[in-house]
Amino acid sequence: MAKSGETRVAIVGGGISGLAAAKQLAWLKPTVFEATESIGGVWRHCAYRTTRLQTPRPDYEFSDHPWADRADPTFPTSTEILDYLDGYADRFRLRDFIKLNSKVVEIRYLGSPEKDAFAAQWGGDCTAPLPGQPVWEIGVVAGESGTVQWYKFEFIVMCIGKYGDLPKMPVFPWGGGPEIFQGKVMHTLDYCKLDEEATKELMRGKKVVILGYKKSAIDLAVECAEANQGPDGEPCTMVIRTLHWTVPSYSIWGLPFFLFYSTRLSQFLHERPNQGLLRSLLCLFLAPLRRGVSKFIESYLTWKLPLEKYGLKPDHPFDEDYASCQMAILPENFFAEADRGLIRFEKSSRWCFWEKGVVLDDGTKLEADIVFLATGFDGKKKLRSVLPEPFRGLIEDSNGVMPLYRGTIHPLIPHMAFIGYIESVSNLHTSELRCKWLARLLGGRFELPTVEGMVRQTNEETEVMKRTTRFYRRHCISTFSIDHSDEICAEMGWKPWRKGNWLSEIFSPYSNQDYKADKSD
Repeated sequence: MAKSGETRVAIVGGGISGLAAAKQLAWLKPTVFEATESIGGVWRHCAYRTTRLQTPRPDYEFSDHPWADRADPTFPTSTEILDYLDGYADRFRLRDFIKLNSKVVEIRYLGSPEKDAFAAQWGGDCTAPLPGQPVWEIGVVAGESGTVQWYKFEFIVMCIGKYGDLPKMPVFPWGGGPEIFQGKVMHTLDYCKLDEEATKELMRGKKVVILGYKKSAIDLAVECAEANQGPDGEPCTMVIRTLHWTVPSYSIWGLPFFLFYSTRLSQFLHERPNQGLLRSLLCLFLAPLRRGVSKFIESYLTWKLPLEKYGLKPDHPFDEDYASCQMAILPENFFAEADRGLIRFEKSSRWCFWEKGVVLDDGTKLEADIVFLATGFDGKKKLRSVLPEPFRGLIEDSNGVMPLYRGTIHPLIPHMAFIGYIESVSNLHTSELRCKWLARLLGGRFELPTVEGMVRQTNEETEVMKRTTRFYRRHCISTFSIDHSDEICAEMGWKPWRKGNWLSEIFSPYSNQDYKADKSD
């Protein structure tokens, strides 16, 4: 048992997931290690000046801390989100648990490293999640000291996230790398660290190439176009390897977007894990209707946006992007800037550098002064950098997916949870509900299944994703999120159906407000 002044649980990371974990585990007085000087995670350290949330604010709030202006359906800016998170931390006195400028550099396992030994500690009648003695040792560097201090804990909650910190850098087996380029190469992570005036000065009057076509690349292209207004402005060129569907707003032909994917009725059309033979046959029978919904949305996007004009219409169905959490919300003026010639598009399955810019797969050479790598982040690499063997080799399975039971527990990594590694339409909602589940697990309110049972469940979810979308390597539950939450509620002893009447259950979307504390608690 922890001594006086010590805590039994460590939380690594002070972003959204870390704050949610600290709030739900406050009864354990956890220690939260945050590597930087402030809370907020990716919203504090990796958001552009123009970046907005991907969902309206009512869909992105903690169940016990609603937005002051929650009726406002607009997408909050990064500044608004940071203010909201600061208010949450202050309201629930979470800063009492947080150690800022405390970077976790290494984690050691104090038990047996043999696979059979650590696997047997999860599930059924095996060792409780809080065993009463230290299981992990965490090495932390505070500030600029360079000295590693060691702390022991019974349980660790990893909340270091999938984004920020470590950029995913491309390799160039078919051509030259950035070292031969005479201009400037910058990952979007480095761009985030610049202030507003520095970003404008960086791109003003420069030939800019952006490698990527997801949210960060799209936002960056708009900022580049804004910096290049006037007669001396240069266009920005986006190099796109894989096209994905983009959405201008959460309205399709005048209908709210949630009607198509976020109600029990709409999700009834989609496959879910462990659905049984009859349900599987019904899904097969309803496939034409499911494709019809996707086509209906595609027809609107093709009409509303100049996708065909710029060659940006994907070949795959909209369903596949939604099922893999690849859908991006467009800034209002994105295509307006393209129409003015300040944003251009090139498609290429691969690319490399030459002295004056970038070479595409057809031999086209793009001249550039600056090349931005909007190539994403490597959150799994962050985990592998601090976890010991043999655990670091278990971070992803043969499909490239991190196998987490209920999006939280790795069946083969004992006394540790992972929050923020499963995606849905609202990652805040996903994280908070799992933190509530974890708090009840640590409180002994229920037991985990056996290791085999947890592995079976994670494998089933992966198989559903593989059958649903070609982009399944992202652990996304968007098409069966309500069923996923139902199962979590059932394990906690909560009623899965959370609304007041059957009409709301069938036709209304679920939000965090539906998952406030249950009467049974």
